[in-house]
Amino acid sequence: MRAPFWLVVCSGLLFLSGCQQGAQGLDYFPLNAGHRWTYTETTERDGGSPERRQFALETLAKTELPDGSAFHRRSDDGMHYWLRSDETGIYRVASRFELEEYFTPDSPRRYVLKHPLQVGTSWQASTVPYLLQRQQEFPREIRHTHKSVPMTYRIEALDDKVKTEAGVFERCMRVAGEGMLKLYVDPIAGWKELPLQTKEWYCPGVGLVKLTRDEHAQSTFLSGGTLTMELQNWN
Repeated sequence: MRAPFWLVVCSGLLFLSGCQQGAQGLDYFPLNAGHRWTYTETTERDGGSPERRQFALETLAKTELPDGSAFHRRSDDGMHYWLRSDETGIYRVASRFELEEYFTPDSPRRYVLKHPLQVGTSWQASTVPYLLQRQQEFPREIRHTHKSVPMTYRIEALDDKVKTEAGVFERCMRVAGEGMLKLYVDPIAGWKELPLQTKEWYCPGVGLVKLTRDEHAQSTFLSGGTLTMELQNWN
């Protein structure tokens, strides 16, 4: 996985549903130009040694798209994202790899957080397997030969405490995602539904501080694993 597909941000101060409770100022997704986050990504494949890399994300100036302006975010490995937020939630509207001439619009909207921002709120967005691989066949990566599948996301908590290399963060939102990929795993088991599971932690004033992704194959024909992404520093 390169620039994570679930990274979304919004501008200004967001209000949690139920403003009568005074829950405001929880800026889970800073979008204003000038912010930069550095993450360490660790991939542990089933039966293999951990692989690590670092990458950075930065927020750039607002960009004019054909249908209006959008916040612009870029990863240092060449992925660009354009994002918006409104009363329905926070969503990505387009993406582009640096070597591509044109951006690809998201249609329908690709929500990453759906209002109201409260425990139990859920939504769907498409995903692909990022860790599942064939042991011998080519191409090895399952995502190159299988269509995307829907993943259901749900806000599970609003008061998590998360520790990373960048520090200890409190009052964090935990979002869990789960999808099912139907795949021919081997001649004995035949077709099986393999779970794709994600957990993400967003913290006020900072944004995404940690993410885990689990994709396990339980087959001699396939391999999977776990990916963990943690914030190293930000400004």
